[in-house]
Amino acid sequence: MDPDGIDESAPIAHGSDPDSSLDFSANCNPRVPAGTTEAYTSAFERARTYPAEYGAFRRETAAFVDCDPEQVVPTAGGMAALRLAIATTTTPDGSVAICRPTFGEYAREITLQGARVVSVPESECFQIDPDPHDLVVICTPNNPTGWLPDRSALRSFVERCREADTAVLLDEAFLGFTEQRSLAGTPGVIVARSLTKLFGLPGLRMGSVIATDTHLERLKRASTPWPLSIPAAAVAVHCLQSKAFIDETRHRVRRERKRLRDALTGPFDPQDSQAPFLLLDVGTPERVDALCTSLRAGGIAIRDATTFDSLNHHVRIAVRTAEENDQLIAALTDGVD
Repeated sequence: MDPDGIDESAPIAHGSDPDSSLDFSANCNPRVPAGTTEAYTSAFERARTYPAEYGAFRRETAAFVDCDPEQVVPTAGGMAALRLAIATTTTPDGSVAICRPTFGEYAREITLQGARVVSVPESECFQIDPDPHDLVVICTPNNPTGWLPDRSALRSFVERCREADTAVLLDEAFLGFTEQRSLAGTPGVIVARSLTKLFGLPGLRMGSVIATDTHLERLKRASTPWPLSIPAAAVAVHCLQSKAFIDETRHRVRRERKRLRDALTGPFDPQDSQAPFLLLDVGTPERVDALCTSLRAGGIAIRDATTFDSLNHHVRIAVRTAEENDQLIAALTDGVD
């Protein structure tokens, strides 16, 4: 990291409110695959030794995203994957392009490396000129808007970046909630994956970063020893093999997201989303604060989205179970004509 970049960085606000009885502020699956506890417990005794080569984890991750197992570098969650990818592709005084609004940790990690952040509106993402940049970062689907880039358009943009010798980092933390195929294993692309969102286990820190050629070699060289605990790797393998759970989750999220959007379209104008969350326009910054405070008093947490770049009158809500979503709809529409 660049010492000056460390001094210039600042903590980023995130969702998650464990004190609320209904937490819609964090975009995690409210359910976990059956047998997860057993998978964790059975790995406990093996945790008395250092992890080996993560062969099963690499194979299951590769099968899930359709790449070569040797292209998979284990990480302790998606944030560790992002940090490793940005650290191995950026240079002090270089520049990195991102879209806005998006996950705030990209800008922070870029700043930590001493590089400059160049942001463009989400709608202009594929108009970025890659030539001046070390790296382009795209969240797919994007957090907090839920925009899912068209795969063919994304591949065309990647080709342009590769011709310019500019790396592309794709944050696919929420791609598992969709049917769209990953670009993992594509030359010039570094993919960051998080297993904690899809499988509802953010405290377990399971993830990976996937690349080819020189990018892969640099990631391997920079990776810390034993990046993933033995219980976390065992749970990840179990979860990735839980095909019925994944299918049910995707179906439920599509159904409930549409139901939430239909119910809230009048008062809040939700954006179209392909992710397990919706971005709501509540009108004014003052109303954001009042709404978050009012809901929290009733045991419901939502995400104040004004901390995202270019948003000042929005909140974000996660898609949870039908019963929980009913409670949120009732709380949000209470007293609304």
